[in-house]
Amino acid sequence: MKMEMLIEELQEVVDNAYTLPLTGGRTVVRDVDRLRDIISEMKANIPQEIRQAKNIVADRAKILSDAKKESERIIQEAEAKSRELIDRHEITRNAQQSADEILSKANEEAEKMRNAASSYIENIMKKADDELSEQLAMLKKARQSFMTLQSKNQQKRTSKK
Repeated sequence: MKMEMLIEELQEVVDNAYTLPLTGGRTVVRDVDRLRDIISEMKANIPQEIRQAKNIVADRAKILSDAKKESERIIQEAEAKSRELIDRHEITRNAQQSADEILSKANEEAEKMRNAASSYIENIMKKADDELSEQLAMLKKARQSFMTLQSKNQQKRTSKK
């Protein structure tokens, strides 16, 4: 991380340099002392950066080694468990049969519950439909009465004129 900061500082010093006229594009650095300091720090930090990189590679190798050992241990445990399960085949078969029966009963029960829920929803919707139809009929009747009353009032006003 330190190297990145030093490179950025070096870039800043270079960016602040200027070109001398009539020198064929030669650039002059204004802060030569700062440039030298940055280069010195970079030289000092390169071995540290290399050590860090080596440590990262070593850590990676150790992690991979540990992971390989752990995977081998897990495989051995799984194989032992597999042999144990094979030895218990009869128990497993009986357990599977029981599980199948329980699942079958649960599916039957779930189907009954779905049917009951569908029936209940159908009844609720029918009641709501009937009530809405009744309300609509009452609304139409009230509207018709209103229109009739409105028409009579209109006729009275017309006959008074």
